[in-house]
Amino acid sequence: MQKTRQWQIDAVGPECQLTIGERMLEPISGNRVLVRTEAVSLNFRDRLVMESGMGLPLQFPFVPASDMAGVVEAVGPEASRFKPGDRVISTFSPDWIDGRGLGDARTPPYKTRGGFYPGVLSQYTVLSEEWYSRAPDTLDAAQASTLPCAGLTAWFALIERGGLKAGDKVLVQGTGGVALFGLQIAKAHGAEVFITSGSAEKLERAVALGADHAINRHEGDWVEQLYQLTGGYGADHVLEIVGGPHLGQALKAVAINGRISVIGVFEGFEVSGPAGPLLLKAPVVQGISVGHRRALEDLVRAIDQTRLKPLIDKRYAFDEFPEALDHLYRGPFGKVVVEF
Repeated sequence: MQKTRQWQIDAVGPECQLTIGERMLEPISGNRVLVRTEAVSLNFRDRLVMESGMGLPLQFPFVPASDMAGVVEAVGPEASRFKPGDRVISTFSPDWIDGRGLGDARTPPYKTRGGFYPGVLSQYTVLSEEWYSRAPDTLDAAQASTLPCAGLTAWFALIERGGLKAGDKVLVQGTGGVALFGLQIAKAHGAEVFITSGSAEKLERAVALGADHAINRHEGDWVEQLYQLTGGYGADHVLEIVGGPHLGQALKAVAINGRISVIGVFEGFEVSGPAGPLLLKAPVVQGISVGHRRALEDLVRAIDQTRLKPLIDKRYAFDEFPEALDHLYRGPFGKVVVEF
């Protein structure tokens, strides 16, 4: 049987110890496929899982991270979706193929990779072929690895659930992975994009990437700046990535009958905001928990069609995973990727 090297932790906590371990791979049976990992993209959620466990039933030693790109090296006798040599990317919620989310009101779905299921920071995996999607032909492995969580989250908010159309005004907060995907996807669909940041240098880079308007939140009330830029109209779509009480700012910024996609939790899991604009503007406020495999496949086709290139701030080697995590904590412009 084949062995694989993997990054792992034996307990959760702010000072959890990361080590490189080894384990034996499972047999390649049924519809399982052996995939050689080429790149893993990191998300803020990975840090939350390692530091707190997020209430998930982690199995130790636990392998972090959810987003990868790799190559199929062998397939089981019942596999039909892929063949050896195919390039693939992971799915964030392996059991969610299409339609409404799984689970019920008492137990909402959160069976994801790098959480309920083991993560992807392993050189090889043997898993069901249903847990993968085809990688875009136009992206390298590092770029493709950014799609399963950050890319799909922005796509699901704006396209799958949001019905974005040309001419819509889209407000994007920050310059992290989801934010920049939101910018690029919105521009590819003909929208007008407003982006906020506290860094003049990052705003300049965002404008170079295609943002129509840059709003520095350290230079006055950013919502008022948005009003001035839109003649008081506001934003048809708001990607609410901050979380906590910042939802109140999103409610101020959203246009009448607009849409707020609640995505991030940087300022806390308890969101709050005033009832006045919620009632008077009657926006759709939707929670986004990434998305299903069919939408990821739609995103892959769109990327090959539009030639969209995900923004990678820096690439690290497999042995440099702790340094990549440190970079993630500092707030990258785009994504941080570990290459194998």
